[in-house]
Amino acid sequence: MSVTSRYRDAWEGFWREAPDEPGAVFWDAEPGVTAAVHVSLFEPHLTDPGLPLVDLGCGNGTQTRFLAGRFPRVLGVDIAEAALEHARHADPAEVVRYRVLDAAEKTEAEALHAELGDANVYMRGVLHQCEPGDRQPMTDAIATLVGARGRAFLVELSEAARPVLGGLAQSPAGPPPKLAPIFRHGIAPGEVADDAVPEYLRNSGLSVLASGELPLMTTEFTSDGERIVLPSKWVLAGRAN
Repeated sequence: MSVTSRYRDAWEGFWREAPDEPGAVFWDAEPGVTAAVHVSLFEPHLTDPGLPLVDLGCGNGTQTRFLAGRFPRVLGVDIAEAALEHARHADPAEVVRYRVLDAAEKTEAEALHAELGDANVYMRGVLHQCEPGDRQPMTDAIATLVGARGRAFLVELSEAARPVLGGLAQSPAGPPPKLAPIFRHGIAPGEVADDAVPEYLRNSGLSVLASGELPLMTTEFTSDGERIVLPSKWVLAGRAN
C-alpha cells in the first residue's frame, strides 16, 4: 500500500509554505539538542557503523546534515518533494543525497534495500503524524531497510505529549506561530499509544534492543521565554542476534 494522498498532499502544502530560515519549523531544533543526543544513544548499539544510514522522514534535512558528519554514507528520504527542495537548498555542497520515498509502499522500500544493502535507520517523529493505517506498513519498511545487520532508532511523541499540544492549540491567543501551520495543513499529531511502537516493530520481525524517554525539543518558546519541550520515547530495534 501507499500513504494516503491526503497525507502526501498535506506535507507538500506544509513544506511549500515553510520558510527556509533555520529554526522556522516547530520541530526543527538545532542538532545539538536533537540528533546529537540521539546518536549518543544509537551508536553504542550499532553492529556495523559503516552501513549506510537512512534518515526516514528527513524533512528539510537539518538533522540529516548533522548525521552526515557522523556516518560515512547518509541518505535523506521524505514523502514530500517540497521538503527535499528545502534540504537541497540548504546543502549546496551536496553532503547528503536526498530522494522521495513512500515508506508505506513495500516495493519502494524493497528497491531501496536492493540498492543500499542493509542500512541503519534514523526516524524522528514520523509515526505519530501518520494515518493510523500507514503505521504498520511504514514499520515494515524499516524492517526491510535494516535487513539482517542494520539497526533502527525511532523517536516518537509519548502519550503525555498530546495534552501539552492540545493546550497549546487551544490557548486563548491561538496556537504558537510555528505550530499553527501544522494544524492548518491538517497534520495535527495523532496519538500513538506508548506500547504501540514496540508492537509495530515486533510485528515487523524486529526486536526492541533498548528504549527510554527523552524530551523532544522544539524551536518554539512560551510567552515567558521557555522552550516548548514535548515528552517522547525512543526505541532501538534490529534483528535479534
